[in-house]
Amino acid sequence: MTMFETARDLLWQFKGDTFVSGFGVLPEAGRLCAALGRRAVLVRDVFPGSERHVDAIVASLLAAGVEIAATIPGAAPNAPLADLARVAADLRTYNPDVIVSFGGGSTIDCTKAAEVLRSLGGPIDDYFGTGLVTAKLQASGARLAPHLAIQSAASSAAHLTKYSNITDVAAGQKKLIVDDAIVPARALFDYAVTLDAPESLTADGALDGLAHCLEVYYGATGKPAYTHIEEVALTGIALVMEYLPRAIRDPRDREAREGLGYATDLGGYSIMLGGTNGAHLTSFSLIDILSHGRACALMNPYYMVFYSPAVQAQLRAVAVLCARFGMGAAAMESRSGRALAEAVANALISLERVVGNPATLGEVPGFSPRHIDRALTAAKNPQLRMKLENMPVPLRPEEVDDYMGPVLAAAVAGDLTLVRDYAAPPSAGVSAR
Repeated sequence: MTMFETARDLLWQFKGDTFVSGFGVLPEAGRLCAALGRRAVLVRDVFPGSERHVDAIVASLLAAGVEIAATIPGAAPNAPLADLARVAADLRTYNPDVIVSFGGGSTIDCTKAAEVLRSLGGPIDDYFGTGLVTAKLQASGARLAPHLAIQSAASSAAHLTKYSNITDVAAGQKKLIVDDAIVPARALFDYAVTLDAPESLTADGALDGLAHCLEVYYGATGKPAYTHIEEVALTGIALVMEYLPRAIRDPRDREAREGLGYATDLGGYSIMLGGTNGAHLTSFSLIDILSHGRACALMNPYYMVFYSPAVQAQLRAVAVLCARFGMGAAAMESRSGRALAEAVANALISLERVVGNPATLGEVPGFSPRHIDRALTAAKNPQLRMKLENMPVPLRPEEVDDYMGPVLAAAVAGDLTLVRDYAAPPSAGVSAR
């Protein structure tokens, strides 16, 4: 079975006929939406070439008998609070019985959270964390309008997942809703939409999908679904390794675009099977200097060295893929312990370099010690506790400075040797600056 065939089979296992993907599938939007409701609000992104895609979606909706009550702008990158408030207000005004979003992860995430506010009220802080939307729905008897999410970027897989990332731009901090209640009822991704994606978005999105697969896979040790998580994650990782360099070399390479579409969708499947952890947690505090996927890609090599005692099997499997796709030394999987982790970390850093991603925080324009302070403070926030708990080497909030601090120090300097082994006794005075 080819990687594409494996990917299609896995995505069918995940979503069945509630998700349509491939080339030329935008006309399926009307059929998917009509099964959910007949009076829609369309929340849409604007980007070069978007109008023809929106026209196709609108024509499909109208042909299926769906009334479009309003078309409203989507969200800026990272789904700022101001955009969330605006979209929620528009949903209250037009009162649809079905919501259609078309855009990247930020617009889809914003739409998810906006419908929560419309239906349940209250400040958005009431819902950051895990399962709080479901609890409020059960207590109130309210329901969320069904959501058809149409993805435009091979990236976060927001169209498939229970996550909504919302950003307080003034504070420079992203927070997260995690709840099965906000999973879109139907999803669609026409990979042809990504053919015009710029190099920066292509790399950022693929690196985000890679991070989803890596972090969930590293956190899968001891889980009953380990074997299935491994298949999903390794397929996604392999697709990124093969097709991201190709898509950078030739943005119109249809096979590469399809490969990255499958890869990032499998990243979405991964984060529905398990949770992301350290690199994602830190990325939430870097939103003013790095895009999300690039921040996760930068941080993951340093975190995997910290995790190495708990993820030797996973590191060995990833090492095989690194060697297969020309990253790192041949037979690097024969190494063990920290040496294996450092070899895989350096191989992934080489992939970052190929696609122009910085490999250290120290080389990122605008980076300063305040980003370290912000990241360490955020890691102790109960609203982001799930990320600490998802780590292959789980940390308690009181351990953050002693162990996450050196990981961040390593990322600043580009020195993997600064990462502290968890077994070592913590010592006072460690600084990541």
